Amino acid sequence: MSLEWIIKILQNNWPMLLRGAGMTLLISIIGTLVGTLIGLIVGVIRTIPIPEKGTKRVFLKIINSILSIYIEFFRGTPMIVQAMVIYYGSAAAFGIDIDRVLAGLFIVSVNTGAYMSEIVRGGIVSIDKGQFEAAQAIGMNHFQTMINVVLPQVVRNILPATGNEFVINIKDTSVLNVISVSELYFQTKTISGNNFRYFESFFISCIIYFIMTFTVTRILRAIEKKLDGPENYIIAGNQMQVETPEDIARKANGNVVA
Repeated sequence: MSLEWIIKILQNNWPMLLRGAGMTLLISIIGTLVGTLIGLIVGVIRTIPIPEKGTKRVFLKIINSILSIYIEFFRGTPMIVQAMVIYYGSAAAFGIDIDRVLAGLFIVSVNTGAYMSEIVRGGIVSIDKGQFEAAQAIGMNHFQTMINVVLPQVVRNILPATGNEFVINIKDTSVLNVISVSELYFQTKTISGNNFRYFESFFISCIIYFIMTFTVTRILRAIEKKLDGPENYIIAGNQMQVETPEDIARKANGNVVA
């Protein structure tokens, strides 16, 4: 590895690397947010209690089957293959010329949504059933229970998993180079093709990816700590005092004297 070449590549190509990193962050941020929203919606729908009979049962069964196919398909196939199928398939089958960036955003969003839906469903199932029963006892329906009681807890509980998906998306946007999205990997491949210094070029790219993922991880950890609140706190109005061993001994002596 040549330090001189690394410096030279940075000096000559930093605008391309910066644009690539910006595109990577843009797609990963929007894709994670939209995917999380999709996951929340799908997770809530898939936890709707299914009645034993009636039209509602048939409707919910059909919806759950469609959602299950969506989840299994996008979780069971590589994102790089999905990118090829969605981008080139839409043009071949329907004659639709999708913008590459929009196609990338769509692919990352629906892929993230498939994973997040299972994470959300697991978070909902983990909530104590007594909270559902208490909400129903005061007249709340399923969606009111979700919005007012369950989802606020679920969002906090799945925050680490959401952050993990965000970090994965930052790295997985590199597969979008197959449809010529000008993210960081695509830009690095172009730079290395011009100077034939593949190791130095991709070493720089590796460092940029690490800086992005490390920064995101630290920010999410700070948000988690903020939501958790202080470790030590005193409940307002609580006048209870912790008794020391001396206090206990003094009380015991007083009882003996009495």
